[in-house]
Amino acid sequence: MKPISTYPFSVCFVLLLASCSDREIVAYRIPKESEPKTDSLAVSAPVAPAPVQPVAAPGAPMAGAPVATASGAALKWSAPSHWTVKPAGAMRKGSYSIPGSDGAVADLSITAFPGDVGGESANVNRWRGQLQLPSQSDGELSAGITRFEVHGLKIALVDLVNPASTKPSRLIGAMVPYEGATWFVKLLGPDALVASEKPAFLEFLKSLQPAANALTP
Repeated sequence: MKPISTYPFSVCFVLLLASCSDREIVAYRIPKESEPKTDSLAVSAPVAPAPVQPVAAPGAPMAGAPVATASGAALKWSAPSHWTVKPAGAMRKGSYSIPGSDGAVADLSITAFPGDVGGESANVNRWRGQLQLPSQSDGELSAGITRFEVHGLKIALVDLVNPASTKPSRLIGAMVPYEGATWFVKLLGPDALVASEKPAFLEFLKSLQPAANALTP
């Protein structure tokens, strides 16, 4: 009996291997999109760059500096003469440094963002977080808000302090809705210094008004 040739089987086996190789499965791993980062003070809405403000010499009064909000409307104000003007930067509409004794310094910032930026409760709790204070409910927060009106602007004011916190430990902040945006005026620094500057801060708030208006003497 003639031996059976293995040649056809060898050819078939090689072809089978080649066919399997052609159908090799390739897996693609798509990286997960990272969550957008948000700042505790900051907002997801885009903010237009602040225009350059005139910078006064240290100790000189800064009166009636109009600054456009993100939506285009503007406010102006008159600052105490002992507040030193600082560059506003990309986020701030106004910025001041307030010196105290023993090298203490407080910071005054003015910002404006479109809309209500999450509402009063969210913004006050954000400020509380900056002093390592726990969040509060709407009812608790409402009891700590002082409301008044100047030059047609409705102002909501809070005074927050955390004696156990390291510097800064006190924050006085005001929220001012205006023409579809919310302006924030915040005084932040050591407890004693911020407390001593509160009367000047309140006078500063009383000077806020639409830029189209004339400042009231």
